[in-house]
Amino acid sequence: MIERTRIHLIRHGEVERSYCYNGHYDVRLTQRGEEMYHQLKPRLDPDRISAVYTSDLQRTVRGGEILGPYLGVEPVTVPALRELNCGVWEGLSVAQIQEQRPDEWAARMADLENFCAPGGESLGELAGRVLPALREIVERHRGEDVLVVAHGGVNRIVLLDAIKAPLGSFFCIDQQYCAVNIIDYWADGNTVVQLVNG
Repeated sequence: MIERTRIHLIRHGEVERSYCYNGHYDVRLTQRGEEMYHQLKPRLDPDRISAVYTSDLQRTVRGGEILGPYLGVEPVTVPALRELNCGVWEGLSVAQIQEQRPDEWAARMADLENFCAPGGESLGELAGRVLPALREIVERHRGEDVLVVAHGGVNRIVLLDAIKAPLGSFFCIDQQYCAVNIIDYWADGNTVVQLVNG
């Protein structure tokens, strides 16, 4: 029997200023965002999940604080799992960016994979820090089930990698607040996505 490691990858709950590019901004969860984490509990099996990892931003750390005790494990923060750094775009809505920085917006639409907002990072750079961190988690927990609480952008990167899709397909995958994704990493190198945006 080939060994399988299952990653339960979720997005954080609803946050304040959800209409903006928050990126590395350490925005707070709304009350509804907190409740969303509690509503996830029945979908997670304490007898199977052996570890919890989060980014170091409070919107995911709080998820670890809520779900870790339920699962009987101490959450571990991994800074490499932070959301995409959006640079000068952080705190701005799409409408504001289109109005105030139209050339940058056009450049992004022309080359989604390589565009980098001033002071931020590209999707390629995001993948360059997220995927090694995720692989390290998989290696550390071979044959186990692990919960990872991350961000919409981070999750898309992981899912695109799992299905071997290009980074330019970034917005072809939706990630609602507290979306659940399940990915199986097999010891023979195969990866199977069992659930997306559930």
